[in-house]
Amino acid sequence: MKSVVYREYAPDDNYAKILKVEDLDDPKPKPDEVVFTVKSAALNYNDIWGMRGVPVAVPLPHISGSDAAGDVVAVGENVKNIKVGDRVVSHTNMACRVCQACTDGREFDCTRRTIWGFQTGPLWGAYCELAHLPEVNVVKLSDEVSYDQAAAASMTILTAWHMLVGRAKITPGQTVLIMGGGSGVGTFGIQIAKLYNCDVIATAGPGKMDKLLELGADYAVNHREDGWHKEVWRISKEIAKKNGTAPGIDLSFDHIGETHWNKQLTLLKYGATLVSCGATTGYNAMTDLRHIFFKGTNILGATQGTRAELEQGIYWMGRGKIKSVIDSTFTFEQAAEAHTKMLTGDMFGKILLKPEGA
Repeated sequence: MKSVVYREYAPDDNYAKILKVEDLDDPKPKPDEVVFTVKSAALNYNDIWGMRGVPVAVPLPHISGSDAAGDVVAVGENVKNIKVGDRVVSHTNMACRVCQACTDGREFDCTRRTIWGFQTGPLWGAYCELAHLPEVNVVKLSDEVSYDQAAAASMTILTAWHMLVGRAKITPGQTVLIMGGGSGVGTFGIQIAKLYNCDVIATAGPGKMDKLLELGADYAVNHREDGWHKEVWRISKEIAKKNGTAPGIDLSFDHIGETHWNKQLTLLKYGATLVSCGATTGYNAMTDLRHIFFKGTNILGATQGTRAELEQGIYWMGRGKIKSVIDSTFTFEQAAEAHTKMLTGDMFGKILLKPEGA
């Protein structure tokens, strides 16, 4: 099978130097595994961390890729609920399934969990013609969800659903701030918040405002401008006047981190929630604690999510209520170009990587 492989790190982000398309043996399923053709796969920022070798020294040689969708072509002898011919998408959170956290329904808190295609290996990820995963790490797709839509959703819809529904307990009518609404996780954040009939203010860089509105956001703000938070506050007052509520944000959805952290805290209502899944701009954020204790603010962390949460998100995709936003598509041979594009941030939605002819 054709696979995108690297055998050394690229701390200088020279992906063309290390990424090569190689011919590897086709995988055989272990007793609890399924093997599926990769019709479509999607890039994530952890691919870049892996190639840099920091913050995790991923196993070498390495096949990246955590999000993949395709057709099952083989199953292990102990597989019970997946059969050859099923259309599936990957669930990337590989937990032990037996610890206290896992058996309590918190597989995202498993201390032994790994992210498939990032921490797994050697040579075990999505950027190949045939992938293999435990049965518990794939979810069936309805015919209404395409391979491209599913691959672009796998990790990002899971993360966004877990943040808003699982952790923050979003409720209808809230005023929700989606930071970085043009990212993969942000595009789903907007749609999930609208699914719950919330008033949504989304932010992104210049040139993306119209796209945020087209996706369903009620208001769009350029978070690259110095006074972005003042504009959000002005909008929240407009919403408050319309709804007869207090101005401010009920729920802030963050993965930007350091540069915008404290400004988000100033925007929150009393008793409001900020849920974070990342820190793209840095993790050393300055926090004015008065916005925490005085306003009774809830600060929540989130990472990945449960298989059931992924199934819930995919269900709503099948009903046409949520869709993936796809920025661009590349072939395996164009993997270096695809990752360079993601690094620059010049994108709206997800980047796909596909085998030739898929």
